[in-house]
Order: sequence, then C-alpha cells, then structure tokens
Amino acid sequence: MEKFMFIFRGGNTHISTANSQAAMDIIKMWDNWMQGLAEKGILAGGDALQVSGKHVNGSKKIVSDGSYAEGNEMVGGYLIVNAKDINDAVEISKGCPILNEDGSVEVRPIQNR
Repeated sequence: MEKFMFIFRGGNTHISTANSQAAMDIIKMWDNWMQGLAEKGILAGGDALQVSGKHVNGSKKIVSDGSYAEGNEMVGGYLIVNAKDINDAVEISKGCPILNEDGSVEVRPIQNR
C-alpha cells in the first residue's frame, strides 16, 4: 500500500461555520465517509483546517494574516489515505462529499523516503 494526500478545495460547508440543518447534514456525510474509510483501513489521518492563519513569504520571511485564497481555491482540509496506487486513490476520492458541493479533491502521492 502507498500513502496519498487528499487536499480539499472549495465547497460551501465548513465545520466552523455550519449553522443550519443542511450544513449539519453535509458534516454528517463527511463523518460517515471518513468512518467508512477508517473501518476499511484506508484512512491514515487528516483534519479540517481553520479558515484563519498566517502566511510566511520569501527570503525576508514576511508574515501576513490570511485567508490566502477565495472560493474554490481555499484549502479546507486534508486526509491521508492508504491505496494500492494513484488510480485506486482517485477512485476512493470520488466518494468525498465535497464533490456534491462542486468542490474538488487534489490527489497527491506522498513521497517515499
């Protein structure tokens, strides 16, 4: 098995701002999806990211407050999964609830040392 990172961008629902029943239903879909991955031994880790943070840039190490992207470019979280190969990882990613909200999943292999 290899490890892959799923990077989630976009979508309309974030756990920190879920304040309606519809949003809570989407959060429940995420919980169910991740629980299913865990039960199958696929889920290796991951978390939602807060919408705030800091950005350090360049050789002068300039620090600024962020949100660093808008809308569909905003990274909202990540998972690390175990899969046979990248094609298997892509198939696993297709079950992600963010796709139901026109978000995206970037599937990246984790570099072996």
